[in-house]
Amino acid sequence: MKTPENPEQICSLIKKAASGGPRPFLIAIDGRCGSGKTTLAERLAKLLEANLFHADDFYLRPCQRSEARYREPGGNMDRERLRSEVLEPLQTNRPFAYRPYDCRAQSLAAPVSVQPRPFAVIEGSYSCHPELRHFYAFRIFLTTDPGTQKERIIKRGGPECLPDFQNRWIPLEELYFRSLRPERFCDLLLHT
Repeated sequence: MKTPENPEQICSLIKKAASGGPRPFLIAIDGRCGSGKTTLAERLAKLLEANLFHADDFYLRPCQRSEARYREPGGNMDRERLRSEVLEPLQTNRPFAYRPYDCRAQSLAAPVSVQPRPFAVIEGSYSCHPELRHFYAFRIFLTTDPGTQKERIIKRGGPECLPDFQNRWIPLEELYFRSLRPERFCDLLLHT
């Protein structure tokens, strides 16, 4: 298969894969920070008129954080809540609500109501964790080189956020990628 060069081509691949497939048709976008997951997800959600969910809304609540949990590959995402509040309800194709995590308040925010659409995009690192990947009909993995990653992190959050990414978030992601190799289970691999 020729590598798609833009979101419109990716959208065409997804629509082809979705013909006769389940509804809603769930799409996961996993990959390295700064690789363009959110940008691609927003574009695909617009093109497909899809529901869009962000893995960042499922960060661990303070009561869940422990050294043991952080040692688990992909352990810093509340996979259990993403599964029970979004992925399982999407399977019913009926309206539901979920509560995103608010990092500033360090608690769950007000419920967000969801009316399922024919397509749903779930984006973020750890979204293709082995406990979750069977929910998706189409999986995309994005990667980028370290230099580009660094530039994008600085552009997005400023130079003051770079040390936190380099010392905490990137090592946690790399543990997940090394240990579980989610890209092996993806339908599309893109280097951005």
